[in-house]
Amino acid sequence: MNNLLLTLLALIIFSSCGCPDAEKNSAPLTKAAPESQGMSSDRLARIDTMIMQAVEKGDIPGAVALVARNGRIVYHKAFGMADNQSGRVMKTDDIFRIASQTKAITATAVMILWEEGKFRLDDPISKYIPEFRNPGLLKTFNPKDTTYTTEPAKSEITIRQLLTHTSGIGYGFIDGDERFSMIYHKAGITDAFTANKVILSENIKKLGRMPLHHNPGEKFTYSEGLDVLGYLIEIVSGMSFDKFLRTRLFDPLGMDDTWFYLPYDKASRLVTVQEPADGGWKRFPVTSYDPDYPVKGARSYFAGGAGLSSTAKDYATFLQMYLNGGELNGKRILSRTTVKAVMGNQNYLVWGEDSESYYGMVFGVLTERGAEKGGQGSTGTFNWGGYFSTTYFADPVEKTIGILMKQTQGAHNDETEWKFKILTGQAVNN
Repeated sequence: MNNLLLTLLALIIFSSCGCPDAEKNSAPLTKAAPESQGMSSDRLARIDTMIMQAVEKGDIPGAVALVARNGRIVYHKAFGMADNQSGRVMKTDDIFRIASQTKAITATAVMILWEEGKFRLDDPISKYIPEFRNPGLLKTFNPKDTTYTTEPAKSEITIRQLLTHTSGIGYGFIDGDERFSMIYHKAGITDAFTANKVILSENIKKLGRMPLHHNPGEKFTYSEGLDVLGYLIEIVSGMSFDKFLRTRLFDPLGMDDTWFYLPYDKASRLVTVQEPADGGWKRFPVTSYDPDYPVKGARSYFAGGAGLSSTAKDYATFLQMYLNGGELNGKRILSRTTVKAVMGNQNYLVWGEDSESYYGMVFGVLTERGAEKGGQGSTGTFNWGGYFSTTYFADPVEKTIGILMKQTQGAHNDETEWKFKILTGQAVNN
C-alpha cells in the first residue's frame, strides 16, 4: 500500500512540474469574431471599401480577401466577378491559379525530405540529376540563328542555390533576357505551366543542359529552380511529385482544394483569368500557354515553380502551419528549428546585412530595416505572390495572415495589393 501511495505521489509531482509538453497541438484554422482576436471590425471594413471601389472603377474584376490572426479567420470576403463575360459572381471558396505561390509549397516539400536525411542542402544537384553536371555560363549568342557558346562555371549548382534563386538558372520568357527566352524556346523548355503533354523529368533534363546567367551563388535570378527540385523530390521519394504533395502536405493539412490539375467536380470554381478591354474585362486568350491549363489538356506536368491552383483558405492554412512553427491541428510538417532556418538570410553576398528584405529558402522575408518603413509588417514577415495577381503575407510578431486573390493580366491601375497590406495592419486593435 505504501509503495502504491509513493507511486501516485511521484506521478502527481511529475505532472505538475515545469517539464515542457511533448506536443502542443494548434487548432485548425477556423472563423472567429475580429474583436476576439484583437482586430477591429470597423477598421477591417475599410478593406471592403477599398476593394469595392477598385471593382467599381474597373481596376480589377473581382477578388477574394482573407485575414487571419492567432490562427482564427477574422475576415473572409468575395468581391466582384469571377468571370465578367458569363456573369459569374466571385465566391469565397473560388479557386485561383497561384503560380509562383507554388514555390513555397515545393520548397516545404524539399525540407520535409531534408529533415529525413535524404540529402544535404549544399549537395550539388548533379549528384541526383546528372544532366546538371559541369554547368556553363552563356558567353556569346547569335540572335540570327540562336547559336551560342559557353564557358565553364566556377562551381556546381547546389540544392540550396535552387531554393534561393541563386543557381544561375533563368526563367526563359519572364526573366527579361531575350537571349535566354530564345534559347529555352528552341530547346523546347516548358517555363511554368502547360496544357501540353510534358513530363517533369524530361523537361528538367533538358533544362540541365542550358547555359546559366551567372556563376552559382553570385546573384539572385528568379528561376525554374523549384521545378528542378520538384523532380528531385520524385527521385528521392520514389513518388510522383503531385502524389508526394498530396500525401505529405495537402492531406495532413486538410488542403483539399489545392491541386496541379483540378478534379472535374471542382473545375467550375476556377476563376477566369481576365484582362482589361474596352472599358471592361474579357477572358485572357491563349498565348504561349492556355490559361485554362488547370482543367484542360494533358494534365501531366507538375510545375514546382508555378503549377498549383488553390483557395484563399487553403493557402492561409499552409501559412498558419509556418506561423505555428511547422505544425497545424496536431500534424507536424516541419520542426520549429527547420522553420527558423528557412527564414534566414542564406546569402549575405547577394542580399547584404542592410537589405530591406531578402529571399530565404521558402519565402521573401522582411528585415528590420524594411519593417521600420511601415506598411509591410513586422520584422520577419514572410511573403510572395503569383503571376496572375495573387499575393500573401504572414506576420510572425502580430500572428497575422493576409491573402488577396485575383486573376488578371495587364491590370495596370491595380493598387489593391499595397493597400490591402496597410489596411490589414491598421486593423490590429490591441
